[in-house]
Amino acid sequence: MKNDGKTALITEMMQTAQIIRDFDFSKTISVAKRILEKKRVFISGEGSSRILPAKNFISEAMRQGADIATATDGSYQACEYDLSDFVVMLGSNSGQTKETITLMRKLLKEGHNDVFAFTNTPGSILDSEASAGITFTCGKENAVAATKSVVEHALVYQSILCHITGSDVCVANNVKAAALAENILSSDLDETLVERLAAARMVFIAGRNNGVAEELALKATEIMRKPSMYLDGTIVLHGYEEIMTSDDVVIFVEPYETEFAKMDEIFVKNVGAEVLCISSGDTPFSTVKVPLLEGYSNYLALLAGWNILVATGLKLGVNLDKPVRARKVGNAI
Repeated sequence: MKNDGKTALITEMMQTAQIIRDFDFSKTISVAKRILEKKRVFISGEGSSRILPAKNFISEAMRQGADIATATDGSYQACEYDLSDFVVMLGSNSGQTKETITLMRKLLKEGHNDVFAFTNTPGSILDSEASAGITFTCGKENAVAATKSVVEHALVYQSILCHITGSDVCVANNVKAAALAENILSSDLDETLVERLAAARMVFIAGRNNGVAEELALKATEIMRKPSMYLDGTIVLHGYEEIMTSDDVVIFVEPYETEFAKMDEIFVKNVGAEVLCISSGDTPFSTVKVPLLEGYSNYLALLAGWNILVATGLKLGVNLDKPVRARKVGNAI
């Protein structure tokens, strides 16, 4: 994507590289200490304030074998849980999300002392009432679709995990990650690929339950304004072809090589749909290549997806900053 300074969404996406480069990993030490003491962390929030930040944290904790119990769910559902033994991390870009504030106030009323708020709005309800918290430094987002705040939010959580595991890989790789982010966001795309997405009836986005594919599916509705569905892992191979047509596009984020033949059989040969991959490796399909970098691979895949969505939105003549119905704050208190 090219930044002409006229589109807030593109400007804010391009600022992500500097956010990665300047990130201060020291500010999350106190939260990490509480989690290490309790050995349990529950993460809640709504929409983009939970999808990538929480699921990236949990998948990375599992992958690294961190000695903590992790879980996430939406805030209203979490109100039904016994979270007394958990450190609770609540995220809200605006700090005024109704569901999340409801959960926070319930926990505080019960005497819970470890309710941490993570917001992009200092002085907001969530920020001012929680036990403690961290405010992001990325600054206000003017586009309705949250982008730079999502990446900083996920980095804050991943920073906590780095302190829990004693890993310095994210600190060691952040300058390289920032440079890769700039390259990915400014990369040109195959025009045929963009045209195919622009013509699609619906977009299915499949990938691991680490927040990347799910977040892209949400952003596809906000940026391309097309019906979009996230499909966890390989569930896309288990019957969804029944509702697909040759007018659809199926995007795989880091697909499993063992399933290439089945992907071709189901989606290309049987359905006639277009298959697109965002992958660090070669695939037999149209592929946007992204590098692997320890601590940052998920972010780089997300940014590659952003580049695809923006190019398609521009092709369609979409006003990227002003959706017709979507709101910046989904359900404000």
